[in-house]
Amino acid sequence: MTIRAQHLTKRFDGTPVLDDLSLDIGAGDRIALVGANGAGKTTLVRCLLGEYRYEGKITIGGLEPRKDRREVLRRVGFVPQLPPPLRMTARHLIDFTARIAGCDAGPIDDMTERLSLDLASLTGRPFVKLSGGQKQKLLIACALGRPCDLLFLDEPAANLDPDARGAFFSLLEERIGQATMLISSHRLDEVAPLVGRVVELDLGKVVLDDRVADAGALTDRLHCIVELARPDEACRAALLGWTLQGDEAGLLFAGEIAGPDRLRFLGTASRYSGVIRRLEIETKAPS
Repeated sequence: MTIRAQHLTKRFDGTPVLDDLSLDIGAGDRIALVGANGAGKTTLVRCLLGEYRYEGKITIGGLEPRKDRREVLRRVGFVPQLPPPLRMTARHLIDFTARIAGCDAGPIDDMTERLSLDLASLTGRPFVKLSGGQKQKLLIACALGRPCDLLFLDEPAANLDPDARGAFFSLLEERIGQATMLISSHRLDEVAPLVGRVVELDLGKVVLDDRVADAGALTDRLHCIVELARPDEACRAALLGWTLQGDEAGLLFAGEIAGPDRLRFLGTASRYSGVIRRLEIETKAPS
């Protein structure tokens, strides 16, 4: 199922969060959507779902998300970044999802088992009262347990324990070739085996759109060394945010980041070019 966004602009209080963005996604594409917080990733997904009004044009399989929202949503499996505050129980949510999708609830129940979610123990409990991990497993089961042509996954592995993360990514592998995937994630190393294309947003624009022939290109690590000319608290906080380790003097920082994050890391470094004396980046393939 193809997606086409043309000159897409979305403003909040007059400020553009998506700024004249154009993007074509072919049927069967598996895309990692990356970018810093505030880059526009979630807003793009919400526009594709028809939740927001916007300037420009979006078509999904020839349908418009706002005008043809019911039909579009029947064909989309969606895992949001933040679980909605639903009052319905887990059982009601599964049955509701099945009705909307026009399918049997059995496959969704099967997905909850594969994610080690004990539905029986949740009987009568409203969704909003579940733990973060329970909510995420249930939303994933509802998205993957129904027939769909598109999967929109916004930080889908958030709140999952290691075993559940492994089960989730195994389930996604089974959907390769069956659905177009758009996966927003900060952990490119996790989604590397699943995707063949990386799209990066910054300030509401597409700044990188690369097809990846080899998953190894996504799993490469960059060893980074940053030396400051003088202590700078803002720069220090930014580098620590990239999980680099600093010395006691706050002048030398070192560590590793994911290979596909090089442009975002360099963008961070460029903001502090006045205090950075030395910047070294060495690519290291995973062992």
